[in-house]
Amino acid sequence: MPGGTGTDLPTTMKTSFKTLHLTNYYHKNSGGISTSFNNLLAAAERHRREVRLIVPGEEEAVEDVNEYARIYYVPAKYSPIFDKRYRLILPWQYMPHDSLIKKIMADEMPDLVEVTDKYTLSMMGKMIRSGYFEELGRPILVHFSCERMDDNVASFLSSGGFGKWLSSRIVGNYLLPSFDYHIANSSYTANEFYEAAKAASKNGKGSLLFRRAWRFFDAPRIPLSQRIFVCPRGVDAVRFTPDRRSEDVRREMRERAGIPQDSTVLLYAGRISPEKNIELLIDVMNELVEEDRYDHRILIAGAGPKSEWLKEEADRRFPGRIVQLGHLDKDLLADYYANADVFIHPNPREPFGIAPLEAMASGVPTVAPRSGGILSYATDDNAWLVETNGKAFAEAIRSIFDDENERLRRTQNAVETARLNTREASTDNLFETYDRIFEDFHNRQELFTDIEKMRDFDYTSVINV
Repeated sequence: MPGGTGTDLPTTMKTSFKTLHLTNYYHKNSGGISTSFNNLLAAAERHRREVRLIVPGEEEAVEDVNEYARIYYVPAKYSPIFDKRYRLILPWQYMPHDSLIKKIMADEMPDLVEVTDKYTLSMMGKMIRSGYFEELGRPILVHFSCERMDDNVASFLSSGGFGKWLSSRIVGNYLLPSFDYHIANSSYTANEFYEAAKAASKNGKGSLLFRRAWRFFDAPRIPLSQRIFVCPRGVDAVRFTPDRRSEDVRREMRERAGIPQDSTVLLYAGRISPEKNIELLIDVMNELVEEDRYDHRILIAGAGPKSEWLKEEADRRFPGRIVQLGHLDKDLLADYYANADVFIHPNPREPFGIAPLEAMASGVPTVAPRSGGILSYATDDNAWLVETNGKAFAEAIRSIFDDENERLRRTQNAVETARLNTREASTDNLFETYDRIFEDFHNRQELFTDIEKMRDFDYTSVINV
């Protein structure tokens, strides 16, 4: 990793600095990314660090979260594609010289600008580097990756070779050179950077498009491995806990879902969206519907673009077996986690997976694919990791009910794992990473800002290091 620990900064260097974050993925009361930003805003007060967040909203507004954290809401329309529940800041909302976003940034004068978006906000890097936001000077530019582009392209556009090729070229020739540093929420997510860079540069041998792109976007002249950091997310281990187990909640949960009191509850929490592999829930129930010993029901906490499809498919094949509860507030969701019999997570390409970690913190047996970002914390000792198909999930669910000792062992380990991966530990690590980035940028600033030397630099030399 670049720099040191941030404890021996030059005397002329700031020991505290302001960070400004832009994202389209903020919906205050739901979503793993929103949860992470809320954790960051809360941690700003604990660390006494100035943090600013710019997000889409219904109307212009400013919210002071605490003495150190502030949210700016920029008027934005709902997304015309993908998940239409979310508003979207588009390029022409920050490109004009008199734009609200440009005014906010000029008023705040951040030392570090972080963009959590691969799409409509991603041009911010090149614009700032080119002096378009001249009022800002030259802040550090960070891109935070909360998901892999190739997974999104596969889910929404094309799952074949073309989709993989397209995403690798966008990441490798555009996103990577556009920012000084990149932070990912898991090694699984971060690996896309390395894979895309090697593909774009033809595995380090060089290509005309690669050389021109990295020079055009003024990419830093340092090894790629020194520009990429992994900062896992964390769980609220105070809210999500086995202490919420209650016969009253178990009864209320079944009453709300309209299922018999003796039913077993298999819970899924998350977006009902193509990238979440929702179809697997149908396959799992298809395997369990003939179960003699248990009356299995799947309850779903969440909403999304595939809600109607899932309802129609479930009602047609096994009425009453899969019940959608809609969005639940955090406290009610925490109650339901702790009082479910099994938590099932169908997505094999989860970037990190805050929901499975919340379930583990709540002491509920968790079944998930043996792949993706959840392997940052999920193992065969604290979860049931299986192949991504209905039969494997069903077999794991049956084993949970059949072996009480193993169920207790793994769930106890899961709770301990969650206590090591708290939101406090996560945000502490993130601020420490910002400190390392800040120190490294100012110690080697010429390698990030000397545009003349970038014009004929051989960038293939930084890919394989």
